[in-house]
Amino acid sequence: MEHIVDILSKFIHADWFNTVLAMVVILVITLVVSRVTVAFMRRILDRTTLLPSSSIFINLVRVVVWIIGVACVLSICFNVNVNAMVTGLGVVGIAISLGFQDTLSNLLGGLQVSLSRSVEPGDNIRMGPSGVSGVVQDVTWRYTSIVDSSGNLINIPNSLMTSTAVAKLSPLNDISIPLVVTTNSERLTATAHHIEDAARQAVSRVSKIKKGPSVSFSAITDRGFKGSLSFTIADADKASHATDAAIRAIAPYVHNHLVEEEMGALTGTPMTDATGTLLPVKDTAK
Repeated sequence: MEHIVDILSKFIHADWFNTVLAMVVILVITLVVSRVTVAFMRRILDRTTLLPSSSIFINLVRVVVWIIGVACVLSICFNVNVNAMVTGLGVVGIAISLGFQDTLSNLLGGLQVSLSRSVEPGDNIRMGPSGVSGVVQDVTWRYTSIVDSSGNLINIPNSLMTSTAVAKLSPLNDISIPLVVTTNSERLTATAHHIEDAARQAVSRVSKIKKGPSVSFSAITDRGFKGSLSFTIADADKASHATDAAIRAIAPYVHNHLVEEEMGALTGTPMTDATGTLLPVKDTAK
């Protein structure tokens, strides 16, 4: 028994044991500080509007915390002069930076697009020559991840985000439906109100509406009054269903001159088109 106690005493009082114990304690503290800092950063990015909620900032904070922790291990446990080591690694750092040139360019590109807020998570974007488009999910230290209309995840190197023209498109939950109304000018306003009411009732059954339907006209053509129906829904994933519902609901009001022609044929009353030209009355006696 005494022999075992002596062995344990020598083991505990050994220099390498104290070194390992100190190293473990410092690394555990570093791990705890890293997790607390990351959680705090996530909360700050979610609540503030100063910076976008991109994970590149969280990754940088995590790396800085671990660099400080490793520096403490080297200094306290192994008596390494960290300042001298950093100075001595200057030339080596240049060589490493040349070897990781692509990685550094992607890192700097991610910081540039994030700090300038040219691209943020949730943006609907389209790349220039490639034509790749989708909703930005995240900006990491290397890639910008987007999801296209088919649900595919695409990772674009951050260096391309700073060297390629990027167009910001309207959010997917902002829906605009082009239309041409072929009613007469006297009924144009009433028809627009009917279109808005019909679209509101149909879309509300698909998703919650954030901004109600609104019809605006932009031109008069040979076909009729050219315009668009615009509205905003709460759930962007239901944009296609909301668009389909709106189109089905407004169809009878967009081309309601067909109904007028049928009524004119039955009553014998001449009808006019959008330009004021008399429409031919169908002969129902045949």
